[in-house]
Amino acid sequence: MRSPIIGRTLAIAAITAFFAWNAVRLIGARSAAEPRYPFPKPTVDAPRATSKSQQTAVLAGGCFWGLQAVFEHLKGVRSVTAGYSGGRVNSPSYELVSSGLTGHAESVSITFDPSQISYGQILMIFFSVAHDPTQLNRQGPDDGTQYRSSIFYSNEEQQRIAAAYIEQLDSARVYPRKIVTEVVPFKTFVRAEEYHQDYLRTHTDQPYIVYNDLPKLEHLKKQFPELYH
Repeated sequence: MRSPIIGRTLAIAAITAFFAWNAVRLIGARSAAEPRYPFPKPTVDAPRATSKSQQTAVLAGGCFWGLQAVFEHLKGVRSVTAGYSGGRVNSPSYELVSSGLTGHAESVSITFDPSQISYGQILMIFFSVAHDPTQLNRQGPDDGTQYRSSIFYSNEEQQRIAAAYIEQLDSARVYPRKIVTEVVPFKTFVRAEEYHQDYLRTHTDQPYIVYNDLPKLEHLKKQFPELYH
């Protein structure tokens, strides 16, 4: 039988290691770069559709919990799914993606009505509220290529709008650092496990959500009230 003293020692060591690991992560976290406001609208954008229809945007920018919540609060967005994109494995799991070995990024697939909101407006929220596009392979305390900033375009129009907007924001020096968002062709999107879907809605008191994600929703409401719902 294991000695109670040994058991307590192991428990204390595990707790100490856990807090030390989190401390290291927080120390290594780069402070978010703040953009200048009012945030510029894209000068290159798709024309507003004249009738209701459906389009999809696939974006990555850190933990998909916050990304999903932000885009679900946009007028004209019909649905947002958390998942994985940009990787080499056909059926990735959260554990595999988190290892950084599959090449996937935590992503969201956004279905929107282009008669109510344009692709350029989706990107405007992506660059200004949803994440910090100047952080390379990390967002806040989360680091690794699975948290990279990416736009997965599905056609030439999306590629053109994304590339032009990045050039516009960099030229105007909206951020104090250069935008590192990659613009790459869309290949596949794999829906994440069910417990990740709408995670923020049922975990509003979780410290990670309170510190990292709820402020994004307040920021969206304050800076873009015409798009918030």
